[in-house]
Amino acid sequence: MIIAIAALVPPVLGFIWYNPKTFGNVWMKAAGLKEESLKEFNMAKVFILTYIFSFMAGLILQSMVIHQYSIYSVMMNEPGFGENGSEIMLYIEEFMSKYGTNFRTFGHGVLHGVIGGLFLILPVIAVNGLFERKGFVYVAINTGFWTVCLALMGGIICAYA
Repeated sequence: MIIAIAALVPPVLGFIWYNPKTFGNVWMKAAGLKEESLKEFNMAKVFILTYIFSFMAGLILQSMVIHQYSIYSVMMNEPGFGENGSEIMLYIEEFMSKYGTNFRTFGHGVLHGVIGGLFLILPVIAVNGLFERKGFVYVAINTGFWTVCLALMGGIICAYA
């Protein structure tokens, strides 16, 4: 449920970020777009797909911001995994009772969102920008947008999942 809420961040922030009163005009120039060409798109479709893709990003972001999930991936092939009362499940339950809330804050999720923005999003957008012959402003605006999105999404997911 919390991922569905966090997935609202990119469409809402995008409405603000790419608005002509913020970065919209500079972004359109950097992207080589004209206002007329943007009106040709079905915006309902754009926002629906944005939400779906944002939900997908939230799914993977959850594993980045909540460290405790890694115990499940490490232990999933152990005999008795998933069986109530098994030795491995008792171990996991004990681990989670001791450490299940460590690093589960909004700020910690923001930190990992920023790290994801700088070390995952920036390289992807920068490489695409290089091949598309886009400049620094294009890369900075888009990377900034996704870094802020991942930071807010990470904070929400980490604190409330």
